[in-house]
Amino acid sequence: MSKIRVLIADDHAILREGVRALLQATEDIEVAGEAADGLQAVEQARRLDPDVVLMDIAMPGLGGIEATLELKKVGSRARVLVMSQYEDREYVRRLLKAGVSGYVLKKSAGAELANAIRAVHRGGLVLDPEVARAAVEDSGPGGGAGGGDPYETLTDREKQVLKLVAEGKSNKEVAELLGISVKTAMSHRERMMEKLDLHNRTELFRYALKLGVIKP
Repeated sequence: MSKIRVLIADDHAILREGVRALLQATEDIEVAGEAADGLQAVEQARRLDPDVVLMDIAMPGLGGIEATLELKKVGSRARVLVMSQYEDREYVRRLLKAGVSGYVLKKSAGAELANAIRAVHRGGLVLDPEVARAAVEDSGPGGGAGGGDPYETLTDREKQVLKLVAEGKSNKEVAELLGISVKTAMSHRERMMEKLDLHNRTELFRYALKLGVIKP
C-alpha cells in the first residue's frame, strides 16, 4: 500500500516535531519533509512532490495563503491542508479562494489530523466545524465574497507582494523571495497600491492589518 506523503510547513520546530510524531503512529501516512516558511514550502513541494502540504498561515516571508498561491502558479499537484490557530473568517474566505482543500484548527487537530489528511488526499474538502460556520456565514447575503472587495482585484503575485511589503520588506527583498527582478517587484507594488488606492507604506500596513493579511 502506497503511503500518503505529507510535507509539514510551519515556522515552529516544536509543532513540526509534534505533528511528525503524531503521523508516524499511522500506517498509511509518511512525512516526506518539513519547511520553516512559505518559500521553503514551495521549494520542498517542487522537489519532493508530496500528496498533501500541511500549511501554517502565519509564517515569515511567504505566509500560508501566499505560498498556496505560488504552489498553484507552479502547477503543484499537492493538496493544501491548512492547520492554523486563527478562526478569522477573512482568512478562511481567502484561503478557500486560493484553492486549499481543508482548514483545521491547531487546538482541535490532534488525532483528527490524520483523518483530515486522508480526506483531502481523496479529493474532499475538510473544514473544522467552527471554521465551516464562519465560511457559511460569509457566503450569505452581504458576505465578504462579493465583488466590492478591492483585494480580489489583485493578481496572485500582487497579493504576495502586499504581504511582503506590509511586513517591511524592501523591493530587493521582495524580488529575492519571489524569484523576480527588482524592476518587476516594483511594478507589482505600484499596480497593487494603485488598485487599492493606497499612497504610502503606512496606509498599506494599516490596510493589510485590517484585512488580516498580517497579524499585529
